[in-house]
Amino acid sequence: MPIVHKEATISREELNQIRYIIAFISEFARKFNLGQKQAFNYLKRFKGLDYLYSFYDVLHTQSFEDAIHDISIICLRNGGKLQNYRQ
Repeated sequence: MPIVHKEATISREELNQIRYIIAFISEFARKFNLGQKQAFNYLKRFKGLDYLYSFYDVLHTQSFEDAIHDISIICLRNGGKLQNYRQ
C-alpha cells in the first residue's frame, strides 16, 4: 500500500524566515570565503544558527553586515575561530 503524504503548507512568515536564513548563510560564506555548506556547518556547530533562529525577529531588521558581526561573536564564544573585523 503506497504512503500518501499530505501537502505541507507554510505561512508567509515562515517562508520569509527560510529565505532570510538562506540569504544569511550565503552572505556569511561570502564574508569568510567559505562554501555555503561549510558556512552552514560552522554556524550550526558553533551555535550561530540557534542564535539566528532565536533572534530572527530582531536580526532580519539589521543589515547583513551587522547580523554577521553579532553572530560571529556568538560563534567565537562557542569555540569558533572566524573573526569579523569591521572596517
